[in-house]
Amino acid sequence: MLTTMELRWFYRGTIPEEIKQWFGADSLLGHLTPPEEREDLYLYAAGCDYLGIKFRQNKLEIKWRQEELGVLRADKVEGKAEKWVKWSCKDPTPESFLVASVAEKGEWVSVKKVRSQRLYETCAVEIAQVNIRDNDWWSLGFETLGEDEHLMDNLKAVASQVFQTYHGSLLQAQDSFAYPKLLALVVE
Repeated sequence: MLTTMELRWFYRGTIPEEIKQWFGADSLLGHLTPPEEREDLYLYAAGCDYLGIKFRQNKLEIKWRQEELGVLRADKVEGKAEKWVKWSCKDPTPESFLVASVAEKGEWVSVKKVRSQRLYETCAVEIAQVNIRDNDWWSLGFETLGEDEHLMDNLKAVASQVFQTYHGSLLQAQDSFAYPKLLALVVE
């Protein structure tokens, strides 16, 4: 089990060029990873924005939002911080987690992503181009790990550092949510 503190925004369309340039700038520090392309399979549960179940790279992952921590505000940024608990299971046998057989049951939704991350000591900041059912979205997100009592401080410290150089459009709390809510916006 892993506890994380997260802050994320989603917007329709493709990542604006100014955001790409800002995210790739050396002034953000942190280690910039090359873009990673992947396809995750999410179980869509109508009306349930506090639980995420997905197949990702031959693993079953379950995330449960343990707590909504309110809106964090800075100059051009406001977003909803959330505390999540994640369980991950990987079975090395070839017959486990056969995505094709699982996809036939329930409403599983393909989520294609191309994401890059900036890795800091206590936090990962990611920018992602997302496609769900031919709908393009882009996302900016923060995920911090560590001791439970330090998660919020770590999130605030990295967000404060990262947003010192941010000159893009206003990031609003109404656009700040996790993948389960994004699925509801696209699927419903």
